[in-house]
Amino acid sequence: MKEVSEWKVQKWPFLFGNAILLVVAAVLIWKAPHPISHWEVLGAIACVALGSVLGCTPFYLEYLATGKLIEVNAIGEVSEKIRDLQKFTVQVTAATDQWARVQETTKNSAEKTVAAAREISESIAAEVRDFTEFQKKMNDAEKGALRLEVDKLRRTEGDWLQVLVRILDHIYSLHTAAARSGQPELAAQISSFQNACRDAARRVGLVPYAAESGEEFDAERHRAHGVENPPDDAIAAETLAPGLTFQGRLIRPALVRLRDAGAPIVVAEKEVETAPEKTEMAETSETKTIASDELSLEAD
Repeated sequence: MKEVSEWKVQKWPFLFGNAILLVVAAVLIWKAPHPISHWEVLGAIACVALGSVLGCTPFYLEYLATGKLIEVNAIGEVSEKIRDLQKFTVQVTAATDQWARVQETTKNSAEKTVAAAREISESIAAEVRDFTEFQKKMNDAEKGALRLEVDKLRRTEGDWLQVLVRILDHIYSLHTAAARSGQPELAAQISSFQNACRDAARRVGLVPYAAESGEEFDAERHRAHGVENPPDDAIAAETLAPGLTFQGRLIRPALVRLRDAGAPIVVAEKEVETAPEKTEMAETSETKTIASDELSLEAD
């Protein structure tokens, strides 16, 4: 059986690389002339994202190695039990042959032969009982160990899933701020970065989704921000936090702001031109102050 220590992944190279990338991003922002250009912002974001992936890589590799370890140990234990059964079969066969020889050589002493056979059968039965009890204990111990490993793997899966969800939430906030900044090039770059991160998350089964503006409110897929019991004809105005599904299972509905029934659908052009900065600051502040329980996962 392989020891767990033989399957450990050296984490310090990855963490060291993560630290170097974070330092590079910080130096890039610090040394850049202000205002900071788009390429410098994109380079800093790329360094931070690459560093995050590099920091998570050893833990993911260790997770895969632990799974392989469980499989190898299980196969090894089954092989050992099969060999024990073969040895036991050989012992039973040898005892049977011995009992036959004894019966042939003791034809004139039937009582002695019967007594010897009874003793042999009782000894075999006792060995079978002992072996059965031992096998039962081994099975119970193996089941307990496997159950413990499965619980550890589930907790580990919940931890990295929480980390990945938080990263996607921050990227969505960054994308929303870029879209409201009035800079199309920056918004396009951040949108491409968000799509790349979401494609990477889909490889492990984590799929985000958002409610379109004007979409009907669905209580199963949406959650209204600041409204406990939304009406049946409620309409989603915008998405504050995307919903998430993990391997086809909904783990968090999308957090949406409902459209006010008395408010107009399109904002007047004059109002948008006179106070765009104030509106953007208010919406960004409201997005940042969303309670953590509204963004919590339903099933970790």
